[in-house]
Amino acid sequence: MPSRRRRFRLPAAIAMSPAAAATDGRIRSYEDFARVHAYLLAAAGIPPSLHERLYRKLADEVFDGGEVFAVEPCEGGMQRRLVLASEEPLGKESDVFLVDHAWSFRLPDALKQLREVPGLAERMAALMCVDLDRKVETEESEDEQDDEKNVSLEHVLQVVETERARVQERGTDSAAWLELEELGIDDDMLVTLDLSAKFPNVVALNLWGNRLQDTEKVIQEIRKCPKLKALWLNDNPVLGKGIDKAVLDSLSGLEIYNSRFTSKAGEWALSFCADIVGADNPCSFVESTLLDSIATIDLSDRCIHKLPEALSPSKLPSLSKLNIRGNPLDQISGDDLLKLLSGFTQLQELEVDIPGPLGNSAISILESLPNLSFLNGVNSSSIIESGKHIVDSALQPRLPEWSPEESLAERVIGAMWLYLMTYRLADEEKIDETPVWYVMDELGSAMRHSDIPNFRIAPFLFMPEGKLASAISYTVLWPTLDVHTGEECTRDFLFGIGEEKQRSARLTAWFHTPENYFIQEFRRYQEQLQSNSICSSTKIKETPSTKSVRPSDGRALRVYTDIPHVEEFLTRPEFVLTTDPKEADIIWVSMQVDSEVKKAIGLTDQQYTNQFPFEAYLVMKHHLAETIHKAWGSPEWLQPTYNLETHLSQLIGDYCTRKRDGLDNLWIMKPWNMARTIDTTVTGDLSAIIRLMETGPKICQKYIERPALFQGRKFDLRYIVLVRSICPLEIFLSDVFWVRLANNQYTLEKTSFFEYETHFTVMVRSNSSPLLWSYIMN
Repeated sequence: MPSRRRRFRLPAAIAMSPAAAATDGRIRSYEDFARVHAYLLAAAGIPPSLHERLYRKLADEVFDGGEVFAVEPCEGGMQRRLVLASEEPLGKESDVFLVDHAWSFRLPDALKQLREVPGLAERMAALMCVDLDRKVETEESEDEQDDEKNVSLEHVLQVVETERARVQERGTDSAAWLELEELGIDDDMLVTLDLSAKFPNVVALNLWGNRLQDTEKVIQEIRKCPKLKALWLNDNPVLGKGIDKAVLDSLSGLEIYNSRFTSKAGEWALSFCADIVGADNPCSFVESTLLDSIATIDLSDRCIHKLPEALSPSKLPSLSKLNIRGNPLDQISGDDLLKLLSGFTQLQELEVDIPGPLGNSAISILESLPNLSFLNGVNSSSIIESGKHIVDSALQPRLPEWSPEESLAERVIGAMWLYLMTYRLADEEKIDETPVWYVMDELGSAMRHSDIPNFRIAPFLFMPEGKLASAISYTVLWPTLDVHTGEECTRDFLFGIGEEKQRSARLTAWFHTPENYFIQEFRRYQEQLQSNSICSSTKIKETPSTKSVRPSDGRALRVYTDIPHVEEFLTRPEFVLTTDPKEADIIWVSMQVDSEVKKAIGLTDQQYTNQFPFEAYLVMKHHLAETIHKAWGSPEWLQPTYNLETHLSQLIGDYCTRKRDGLDNLWIMKPWNMARTIDTTVTGDLSAIIRLMETGPKICQKYIERPALFQGRKFDLRYIVLVRSICPLEIFLSDVFWVRLANNQYTLEKTSFFEYETHFTVMVRSNSSPLLWSYIMN
């Protein structure tokens, strides 16, 4: 761990907190530290018993986590995890640790920094495990001669002879299980090997990841192995050439093909999924005594349409744990499946998709199967107490994905949403408009999620000189439970966020959550919107006649305002300013004028006001979307729009549906009530969409990926509109308008989404352009 680090200086525009302003010199004692950082300590939730220990480590820059913890690879090297490595256990709230920030940035600057800061992309790529292929390429170049040997016929024959010797040790008539995975076997090699002659009783043949591509030759060879129960041809070029039907027609006893159950699947396939049958125990027939002893069967992702008849209480009386996730099970009704499962009297744990073959509610499943102790890894009693309908404790993590052509910087941009943290700088008077995102160092970033974590973290700004300008950003880490040597150290990625704030949906940022559930929520929402159309059949009223608001006696209109610009520039003779709102004809103010204000001041309905009741439903983005949805349902002229504070599940369902159907999936995130594109982001990354909720409430709207362009650049037209009446509707449009152009040529390159000057148009403004006006009219 580094002993010293660069200070993170806050923008000068952010004022100091009162406590900091009262301190003229450096922090010299714990008392100074506690006084200046009192608010920060409380906000971070750091236990008071650890405050002094924290101060000592901050003052001396002590990063001792490396002496206590260890980082280990997991998920095939695609993730890392943190474990307690010290010989002594770590007690609850017994110590506090500093975590460095390896990278801090504003979102628009992310890609530029990765490209320009020496070593940053390399460090982030290693931390986020997106440089594995680079390492593999290096290893492969060093071992090129060995690789050539691995794909040679001689090497394959040697592997086969080794397997043959193992079979002969068990007896000439013994069943054989051949593991010939990723050996570079091509069609001619397969013929030359003559496996059926060497292994007449082969029951399982694994040819995964070879070079087979000739359907006729492959079928010719496997036909010679009529006792095959399982065959794996995954990741061979021959797939997709109509071989599947030929395989199933040629092998009448095949129960597993390419990891999936066939219609012939029975006792043998079930025994394989129960780890009774395998490479170490090959057999062609499973004795009933072995079936009687099976307690756990994992049938997940086997493409099962109907459960094998062998899966019955009479043949599997000891079954206590069953996993049927990831299967369509569309040839058995939910009621019949529940009836079958209820017959397993020893069944304590069940894993099943929700929504899925047993319905949409975990509570309903538990009511039908009262003997279950765990459903999808969650205690049954806690499910009933919480009232959750969708539960899952075995969610698979989202792992970074990239293409070999992508640079390290581009890979980091794609993976960073699995690691980013964020905060906003603020005091009593002002909040920073643009959030700070950061990545913890290798130790902090290795902490994985748990709903029952044993650690907690919090960002913390240390001000060694007692002033905000001297602040250094850290993350503080401390144990919330007793932790023992070798135990994984976890945190809650959504600390303080419950189901009332869409916790389960927000976990989709890091985990593969049940897509079927979200797609169903999206479809229900679509149906609801389609039923909303209170305006579509409303008869349009005749255009109202406009009357002058000027007094009949010709006097000037009296204007009351609290806006300095109006006071300064309203100089036309038709208007005169007044300081008494009760005397004014026009009220033009910045404050909200509601019924209570009108009553308190003495305003009447005959006075004109520069606002309408409930105008927030037009001027705030989420309210505007809600207004349109209630009035028009889902009109063609409105892009799909979701308030993420209330409709995240529906947005996820829409995203998943578009991804499944191969449709464009680019979205724009907009804060409810900010201007000038502040905190506005364009992205096609679902994890990014969900994580961006952390910087404030937003709507998520389908991005118009093919907009009208002016000379290849995005543009917009800004008009001044005066709404005089809502009912009847009267609108006045000024003949002076503004043209706003993006600086850069429009593109949908992924790297352009961080370019403010490509996708937004608030940089350049000019009065109406004759050239552009001609372009629009034509």
